[in-house]
Amino acid sequence: MTTTVEIGTGPVSLEELVAVARGGARVTLGGAALTAIERSRAAVEELASAPTPAYGVSTGFGALATRHIPTELRAQLQKSLVRSHAAGSGPEVEREVVRALMLLRLSTLATGHTGIRPQTAQAIADLLSQGVTPVVYEYGSLGCSGDLAPLSHCALALMGEGEVRDAAGTLRPAAEVLKEIGVEPVELAAKEGLALINGTDGMLGMLVLAQADLADLLVVADIATAMSVEGLLGTDRVFAEDLQVLRPHPGQAVSAANLRRLLAGSGVIESHRGPDCTVVQDAYSLRCSPQVLGAARDTLEHTRLIAARELASAVDNPVVLDDGRVESNGNFHGAPLAYALDFLAIPVADVASMSERRTDRFLDVARNHGLPAFLAHDPGVDSGHMIAQYTQAAIVSELKRLAAPASVDSIPSSAMQEDHVSMGWSAARKLRRSIDGLRQVLAIEILTAARGLELRAPLTLAPATAAVLATLRERVAGPGPDRHLAPEIAATVELVAGGQLTAAAESVTGPLD
Repeated sequence: MTTTVEIGTGPVSLEELVAVARGGARVTLGGAALTAIERSRAAVEELASAPTPAYGVSTGFGALATRHIPTELRAQLQKSLVRSHAAGSGPEVEREVVRALMLLRLSTLATGHTGIRPQTAQAIADLLSQGVTPVVYEYGSLGCSGDLAPLSHCALALMGEGEVRDAAGTLRPAAEVLKEIGVEPVELAAKEGLALINGTDGMLGMLVLAQADLADLLVVADIATAMSVEGLLGTDRVFAEDLQVLRPHPGQAVSAANLRRLLAGSGVIESHRGPDCTVVQDAYSLRCSPQVLGAARDTLEHTRLIAARELASAVDNPVVLDDGRVESNGNFHGAPLAYALDFLAIPVADVASMSERRTDRFLDVARNHGLPAFLAHDPGVDSGHMIAQYTQAAIVSELKRLAAPASVDSIPSSAMQEDHVSMGWSAARKLRRSIDGLRQVLAIEILTAARGLELRAPLTLAPATAAVLATLRERVAGPGPDRHLAPEIAATVELVAGGQLTAAAESVTGPLD
């Protein structure tokens, strides 16, 4: 049964956003939201009838705000705004991103600070509930004055113009699909066009989705690390709690605790605890993994605070205040989100970089403690996982480039009226690519570590890593002569993305943090 998310006057939760964006949850407007919307609409209509020009209601926009628009042209003003601003270009943005930004725009409209009409807000809820997704394009937002072009494409669909994807994913004219699902095209009234497009919703939606993905991948990173530590004959002593508390970063403590649970009962690790072991210290990519993975968790937690504040915000310009005043403001500037999005790209790249270094150690006979070169069945005849590491290296190099901040750039627009922009949409787009790259890098480490662990036979694995390996082997064969490797990497990526490998580990350890 499909979940239903009710939009009230309170903020949308992270869980609700993911449920709508990815889970196809239906959306309803609560009574409190409708009351707030009606109250703010009354204030806008009063202002629209006044002789004094009011930005966004009876004037042009941006650098054209000095022109007073007569009453008979104001409906055309709003339509023209949406049509002209729906100027995106490039490939289509993913369905989940469009659904997220629509939900977040609806959430702001429901605060009663935008002056939208109830029927216009309801039309957004109807499209979400019916699985209709406006076509939004990759390029067009500067992350200031809101995500103007992406949101304009959504507003265009509400007007029955442009193209949408129906519930089956088929590209069709918006007017045709609206008629099919029984939604009347919206005839925009005063201020409504501006209220529909002046928000940080695309940036915020992508941030929240990235946070959900990264939280999952950091657990996968702990699993991959545990398998590599075990397969490379590392020690788990450095993860002891009494060592970790000497540096009390919360994320570090979480990662180290996960590693202790994942490696508990490992016969491989026990095999080299005795006095015959001559290794004094493991390499940093093994020994320092809680510090890196913990710092990534702490960065993620910081960005969650930023997202929570933004989810509780009413972003529009002008806004309707509780006393009925309509005031211009700068709350649409995307800097808080742009910085958070850029910040997250740094640990994503670094976690991937450390993962690649562990993989490389498995392949080098000078560092892998007795395993065959490149984990090959017959080194020289077979190349083993040599080129899998190349793939990792190529991705990691790309992630390092993607970690360069977008938010330090600014290109003035609108005849210098909008002379400083956040580029937050660009920061969000590159973070999504970074998350995808990290998923692939971790999958290759797990694929490689699994092969290395099996080559340690007859030593017994930790129950948790053994469970992960068994789940992997349901899709990917074990060591042997060279095979077509790309499908095996793709299968492992699917297992990471689908959560099956994490579930296998947690079947032994219980929930990992």
